Amino acid sequence: MAESIWSLIPPLLAIIMVLLTRRVLISLGVGIVASALFITHFQVIDSLDLMLGALTGVFLENGGLNTWNVYIIFFIFILGIITNFVGLMGGTRAFGDWMIRRVKTRMGAQIMTILLGIALFIDDYFNSLTVGQVARPITDKHRISRAKLAYIVDSTAAPVCVIAPVSSWGAYILGLIGMVLTTHQIVDYTELGAFLLMIPMNFYVWAALGVVLVIAIRQVDFGPMKKHEAHALKTGEVSPPDSKTFIDPDSGPTSSLGKMMDLIVPIIVLFIATIGFIFWTGVQGLEEKGSLITIFGEADVSKSLFYGGLISLLTTFLFYLRHVIKGQLSGGHFFGGILNGIKSMLPAVMILILAWTITDLIDQLGTGTFLADVVKNSNISFALLPFIIFIMAGLIAFSTGTSWGSFALLLPIAGQIAAATHMELILPMLAAVLAGAVFGDHCSPISDTTILSATGANCHHIDHVMTQLPYSIVAAVIAGAGYLTLGFTGSVWIGLIIVFVGLVVLYFTLKKPESEDCMSR
Repeated sequence: MAESIWSLIPPLLAIIMVLLTRRVLISLGVGIVASALFITHFQVIDSLDLMLGALTGVFLENGGLNTWNVYIIFFIFILGIITNFVGLMGGTRAFGDWMIRRVKTRMGAQIMTILLGIALFIDDYFNSLTVGQVARPITDKHRISRAKLAYIVDSTAAPVCVIAPVSSWGAYILGLIGMVLTTHQIVDYTELGAFLLMIPMNFYVWAALGVVLVIAIRQVDFGPMKKHEAHALKTGEVSPPDSKTFIDPDSGPTSSLGKMMDLIVPIIVLFIATIGFIFWTGVQGLEEKGSLITIFGEADVSKSLFYGGLISLLTTFLFYLRHVIKGQLSGGHFFGGILNGIKSMLPAVMILILAWTITDLIDQLGTGTFLADVVKNSNISFALLPFIIFIMAGLIAFSTGTSWGSFALLLPIAGQIAAATHMELILPMLAAVLAGAVFGDHCSPISDTTILSATGANCHHIDHVMTQLPYSIVAAVIAGAGYLTLGFTGSVWIGLIIVFVGLVVLYFTLKKPESEDCMSR
């Protein structure tokens, strides 16, 4: 059943169950069991052994620790502890009070979050977890739902990282592009040159960023998000009463003398320390001197997040100690603050572990390989190829929950198809792979970036998936129109103009009812 149409059933079963039941852990568990049974041809004992191996592989790899996953898990817990202590010291409230005096509107709060997401382009994990934590006080003050915050965070994480050459994504993509160019003996441009030329061709990035900006400016929502925003505006509750997956921890008494620096300094330290460790681990990985992009390509991002998180955590503890010495807080809340911070992140970590497990099994099942072969063996007009590649990359990333895996599968295949049909389309087709994979990853409930964006915003995971999906689809439709135009006209810029026109149409199509307009003032 591997690498056949049957390989689609387990991931689709998990995704459908997640969307219908809203019970993420059970749904992922069912998908894991189904995947194992399909791989072993329904041999129960072998399936149990395979599942245990996949789960163990989350923590252990090649006889040693799977440091990438373990460091990410520790970083999530560290961020939960930092967030809890910042709230305990009154830093969250002080930051909210400071921002509320400067950001006067809901639109301003959302645009501030968008700009912050664009600025933190180094890594999508870092972006997803950090932006939500920093922006949450101000979005809460303006009664912006956690679902909206998670959507903004997710729309400015991977979409920005995928076009940033100096990022963990950029380094990975440059390596794959170099392989494609070498395979087909293309010497007209370097890997970096090709990457930079592909930036305007990544229509989904511009469509996704454009849609989130239009939504923020027009202050109009549709689909499930409309219900969440209306509830937040009317009641002040940023999460619906039945959203219990992620909760704000009860950290105990909060200092009334907290200052904005209690939040700002730990976050700045986190950013600087993480960037510093990314550079340090990158230099360590080089055998000889290299460029900044090469350094980022060799960096161990998860280790850097962990070490940067530890430095930030120590800084946070020092700030807490200052409050204790001044008599503003009791030292007795220290261990409770740590425990509450860890507890606040446990649901996210559990979901992430199961998502990694099912991703491993889906990879063994060959779901992505099957879909990639469908594209490779299709006999279609070359004018439709960028659009088809975009859609198939989206399906692969949606089904497997990994955009990086989709890059690795489809970039070489897109290069082969372009070489066999129309070599001038090679860069647009490679860009379509990147765009489609980000789109599928953006929508997938089993994607780690989806899970982490919900975690950073402290939003129910499925609330985030369901509210974001309509917006992602709108962005994909606009991007798809751009790729169809590119294929038939051969012009990247005309395709980009179509994307811009689509966003303009969306802007004027969205019209807020008068009653809603009055409510939001």
